[in-house]
Amino acid sequence: MDNIFSQLDGSHKTPSNYRTLKILMLCWEYPPNIVGGLSRHVFGLSVHLAEKGHEVHVLTAINGNLPSFENMDGVNVHRVKPINQYDDNFLSWIGGLNLAMAFKAEQLAEEIHFDIIHAHDWLVGSASIVLKETLKIPLLATIHATEYGRNNGIHTEMQQFIHKKEQQLICESDQIIVCSDYMKDVLNSIFKAKNDKIAIIPNGIEPVLNELDTEEIFPELKDQKYIFSIGRIVKEKGFETIIEAASIAKEREIDCFFVIAGKGPMLETYRRQINVRNLESHITFVGYVTDEQRNSLIAGSELAVIPSLYEPFGIVVLETMILGKPTIVSNTGGMKGIVKHLHTGLLMTPGDAESMLEQIDFLINHPLKAEEIGKKGRQIVISLYGWKRIASETSRVMEDTVLNKRVHTDAQKETPNNLKKV
Repeated sequence: MDNIFSQLDGSHKTPSNYRTLKILMLCWEYPPNIVGGLSRHVFGLSVHLAEKGHEVHVLTAINGNLPSFENMDGVNVHRVKPINQYDDNFLSWIGGLNLAMAFKAEQLAEEIHFDIIHAHDWLVGSASIVLKETLKIPLLATIHATEYGRNNGIHTEMQQFIHKKEQQLICESDQIIVCSDYMKDVLNSIFKAKNDKIAIIPNGIEPVLNELDTEEIFPELKDQKYIFSIGRIVKEKGFETIIEAASIAKEREIDCFFVIAGKGPMLETYRRQINVRNLESHITFVGYVTDEQRNSLIAGSELAVIPSLYEPFGIVVLETMILGKPTIVSNTGGMKGIVKHLHTGLLMTPGDAESMLEQIDFLINHPLKAEEIGKKGRQIVISLYGWKRIASETSRVMEDTVLNKRVHTDAQKETPNNLKKV
């Protein structure tokens, strides 16, 4: 299917033959239960599919005191308890979640004739594959990232297990969506997926307003010029590169200060590194922030840096660009498809602190060019990555998948089981 970036002729408008679908969406996280970017993606997509008239049912894991069912912004959200919800082994927990999802979906299907299943990543793959067979409807899968990419290969038994689950979901899906050309190439080379089975549709974002004063939330940043970064605090996000850049800046007496937001397993490790290296004057990890606090921190910064070593797309890039901030990103993965160097942002060499400081120096010393880059970045995000456009493209893929499945099924019915030889 065509890349969305070639669809600049108004094709996101609703066609005259448009039909609504009953969509069964499976994702292990959904707001307000937010672990990473997956939750926000599925929320934005589901809400805008519902706005287009589709009946959307999201199956997800229950968390805390959240209700087992509620209608959120037009989306029917069904939360289930994993069969073994208190199991400390994550893979066992995921297995129990898939069992609970499959059981709940079959209950819902007794009253609702679903047209399509939309699975998000391997975490819900087992349930999705089973439901495809029992409900006899097509399966659409969005592959947001791969275990191979996160770890630069498969090295452990757990990684091998996840890799096989990804392979199974890709193989069993009638149609696949990926967020970038980079991810399409990964599925081609690692999983041998066929091109005609893959559609490229990027992540989406809504225009945001900054309504909070940064200095009120973080008083320590009063009168402080800073460079902002955000993401899940894990190795592949490249925050060690920022720590190294801060160390070089201190040694060379360069006046710059980095503020990094996010939570994750490496947070305390990175904080200890800062203390051991006496870098408190040049960098801080502020931990988890709300969306409102994130927007405030972006708005109050001079520029943003997203130094990921592995990034299939890079939703955080859109979050900084949509607020008009000149943004430096690693020249890797899906991010290099979002940013055009010196036009809508700047590219740095992944893992290279010197390259990062070189781009920072350019923006700081060319304020008018930095402002121009920020404005152009915002314009491109609004024009190409709005959720209405993304939902329209996804809806088109869903309709085509449902139609193709019906044509294939009808063809099988018309073909005799035993053809006599002449």
